[in-house]
Amino acid sequence: MGAEASGSRPELQELMREAEISLLECKVCFERFGHRQQRRPRNLSCGHVVCLACVAALAHPRTLALECPFCRRACRGCDTSDCLPVLHLIELLGSALRQSPAAHRAAPSAPGALTCHHAFGGWGTLVNPTGLALCPKTGRVVVVHDGKRRVKIFDSGGGCAHQFGEKGDAAQDIRYPVDVTVTNDCHVVVTDAGDRSIKVFDFFGQIKLVIGGQFSLPWGVETTPQNGIVVTDAEAGSLHLLDVDFAEGVLRRTERLQVHLCNPRGVAVSWLTGAIAVLEHPLALGSGVCSTRVKVFSSSMQLVSQVDTFGLSLYFPSKITASAVTFDHQGNVIVADTSGPAILCLGKPEEFPVPKPMVTHGLSHPVALTFTKENSLLVLDTASHSIKVYKVDWG
Repeated sequence: MGAEASGSRPELQELMREAEISLLECKVCFERFGHRQQRRPRNLSCGHVVCLACVAALAHPRTLALECPFCRRACRGCDTSDCLPVLHLIELLGSALRQSPAAHRAAPSAPGALTCHHAFGGWGTLVNPTGLALCPKTGRVVVVHDGKRRVKIFDSGGGCAHQFGEKGDAAQDIRYPVDVTVTNDCHVVVTDAGDRSIKVFDFFGQIKLVIGGQFSLPWGVETTPQNGIVVTDAEAGSLHLLDVDFAEGVLRRTERLQVHLCNPRGVAVSWLTGAIAVLEHPLALGSGVCSTRVKVFSSSMQLVSQVDTFGLSLYFPSKITASAVTFDHQGNVIVADTSGPAILCLGKPEEFPVPKPMVTHGLSHPVALTFTKENSLLVLDTASHSIKVYKVDWG
C-alpha cells in the first residue's frame, strides 16, 4: 500500500501541475487566479473565464462593453460573475499549491529538460498570431498577427520595441499575414495570403518590395544561410527560392526547388547542413481527415527522409499533428504538435525518426518555434496569444 502511494506521488504532482497551468491561470495576463479582488476568476457571458483585472482592462471605460479575447463575442463588463468552480478548486488545492508555490517548477524534471522560464505577449498585445522569427543581428523577436499593425517586434525582455504593417488593401499594407522571416541584413519578409504576395520591409517598417502575381497561396517563409528566401506555395504544391537584392528592393531570380508537394505550409532551413524541412498537410482520400507529413531535403534538394502522422503514431500512443517545424543548432528536426500539445524532437534527418518529447506541458496551440543563439526555444502559442521561452534546466 505504501509502495502504491509512493508510486502515485509523481502522477499526483503532474496532475497538480497540469491543473495550475490549464485551469488556475488567467490566459490573458498569465497571472494565477486567487481570492484577491483583482485576481478573482470571472465568467464572461460567453462562458470564458478571465481575471477581474483583465475584465477591467478590456472593458470600455464608459460603456463597459468588451470583446471576449477568445471567441470574440460581445460582452459587458458589468455582467460578469465569480467563477465558482475555479474558486472551489483553488480552495481544494490550496494547501498543496502553498507547499509548491510554482507547481510547474516544483514538478520533478530530468536534468537537461526544457522548462518554461517566462512568457510575453498576451491578448491585446498580440491577436491570433501566426508567425515567429528572430533577427539574427539584434536577437529581437518578430511576430505577425491579426492586430491593426500586423508586424510586432519585441526586445529581449519581451517589451514591444516597434510595430508596423497597417491592416488594409493598399499594396504596402498587410491583409492576412501567415508567416515571417528576418534576413541576415535585418529585412522583414512576410507572406500575405490576403493578396497572395510576399512583402519585404526594412527593420523600421519601410516597404522595400512587393512580390505578387507569382504565387497561388504563399505560406511558409524562411531565410537561408546565403540570405536567400525559401517560400512554400500551399495551393500550387511547390517550394521556391527567391534571390533578392534587399538594399535595392529588386527580385533578381526565382527558382522552383520542388513541385508535387501536398499542401506544403511550414518550412525550415538548417544553418548547420543547409537541409530544408517542409511540413505538408495531405488530405486523406474519402476521410476528410487532414494528416501531416515532414519531408527533409538535402542542400542539393534530394529527399533525405520523411515521416507522417501514421509513422509517428507507431512511437506515440496519441495522434501527432505537426503545426510547425524548425532545426536546432545540432541539425535535429523539431516539430510543434497541436494534438498533444507538445514540442517533439524527431532526431537528425539521416536517422529519421528518433522521436523524443521536449515540452509536454504548458502549451495550448503552438504554431511556430525557433531557437535563439543562446539555445533557448521560443514557441508561439496562438491560443494564449503569447511567446513562451523555454530553457534547459540542468537541475
